[in-house]
Amino acid sequence: MNKRAQLELSLLAAAVFMGVLGDLLLRTLPWGLNFFLWMAALLAALLILGPARPEAFAGSGRLLILPLILFSFLFLWHDSPVLKMLNVLALLVALSLIAWRAQGGRIRFAGIVEYVLGSVIAGLNAAFGLFPLLLGKAEWKKLFGDRGPKRALAVARGLLFFFPLLLLFGGLFMAADAVFKELVQNTLRLNLRLLFTHFFVAVSCAWLVGGYLRGVLLGDEWAKVAEPRLPALSLGIIEISVVLGLLDLLFLFFVLVQFRYFFGGAALVQATTGLTYAEYARRGFFELVAVAALALPLLLIAHWLLGEENPKAQRLFRGLAAAQILLLFVIMISAFQRMRLYQAEYGLSVQRLYPTAFMGWLAMVFVWFAVTVLRGRREQFWFGAMIAGFVLIVVLHVLDPDALIARTNIARARAGRRFDARYVTSLSADAVPELVAGLADLSPQDRCGVAAGLLGRWRPPADGDWRAWNRSRTQAWSAVGGHEATLRALACTEQKK
Repeated sequence: MNKRAQLELSLLAAAVFMGVLGDLLLRTLPWGLNFFLWMAALLAALLILGPARPEAFAGSGRLLILPLILFSFLFLWHDSPVLKMLNVLALLVALSLIAWRAQGGRIRFAGIVEYVLGSVIAGLNAAFGLFPLLLGKAEWKKLFGDRGPKRALAVARGLLFFFPLLLLFGGLFMAADAVFKELVQNTLRLNLRLLFTHFFVAVSCAWLVGGYLRGVLLGDEWAKVAEPRLPALSLGIIEISVVLGLLDLLFLFFVLVQFRYFFGGAALVQATTGLTYAEYARRGFFELVAVAALALPLLLIAHWLLGEENPKAQRLFRGLAAAQILLLFVIMISAFQRMRLYQAEYGLSVQRLYPTAFMGWLAMVFVWFAVTVLRGRREQFWFGAMIAGFVLIVVLHVLDPDALIARTNIARARAGRRFDARYVTSLSADAVPELVAGLADLSPQDRCGVAAGLLGRWRPPADGDWRAWNRSRTQAWSAVGGHEATLRALACTEQKK
């Protein structure tokens, strides 16, 4: 057996194993310990098969093992759906970079086009990578030289492709005719919905992992797309100076207005606009976040279009870009101040906290832009921006956003401000211990609402599934279970009224 055939068979065996393991673990929701174990198995498969293509973890490729471990482990920590979504995003980025690195791509010194192409290649391999191994002229098929084994494999492949069609058309026929449905159920005595769920999860996991591993270990798509380049587009320094210069003037005018009105005090705003200070702040935060988010790609595109002109043109661009970044920092300070006033008046929420965190990431990225792009090291920019994104996700986990929201809003209630019991009890398990601990600081009506909400969502389950274990959910069940009598008494108070 040659090495190529052995690798292909190992890859297919790993895909089947990951499919079976996915069916055993990932069908249980919400994800917690099960997702961590599944990702640990995927990392183990990568490390075991990785020596067949040492480029995958050579050099900076080794760094990508850390985010795979870290962001998988964080599924055990917090229960916030937004944090879990950010964990999945970070994992997808790390996995795509591993596939890209395995095919010869660069990580630390690469542009946005290379990053995007690497992600696209990894995604296409996950979706379609198994087709060449199953239907193409793969080496492992040559091991079965006789016609009998070939026919057996062909029959097996035919059954594999027929099974989803059987489920599809059989399900439609059963939905269309009650007699047919009864006959099938009495004959098979099977729960077809459960059977389909098992099949879908197992096949999806096996297919995606198999395709991804083929891209990492056998793929050569990057070599095919690395040579062709985008058409050389460029603009002169005059056009770029006009655009950036006029934008700088627009930003400067807005900053002057901010100093005159927003930073000038509530009385001036009230006299000029007829709005309260909080209402004035509320109207502008998300728009200013959009301004900061759009300015970054604009500066990157302008730098790319400028090309390799003379040093004088580069110096002029750096000056205009630096001025815009300084003005953007003033605008972002205004946005942070608006959010502070907004939160003081209306309370903290998920929709207010995460855009603020995104603004913090943008601030770090603008500093990194000045350090790299404006100093002629553009190829290092995207790696640093990615690392800043990873750091932001970790910081958010440390801050525990849902617990912070609950704690902040309880403090507002303690100060006599408005408290939204329905909203805080809709948060994830991360907020539950804070809500239980802060019940004494709430008004009787708010205590009733919080107690009822906690009992409705977080009463300890009779038979919890170990696969969905998560630290925050365990703490939430413990907090509610330990104070259940008190919570019942508080929740009943509202009914008596």
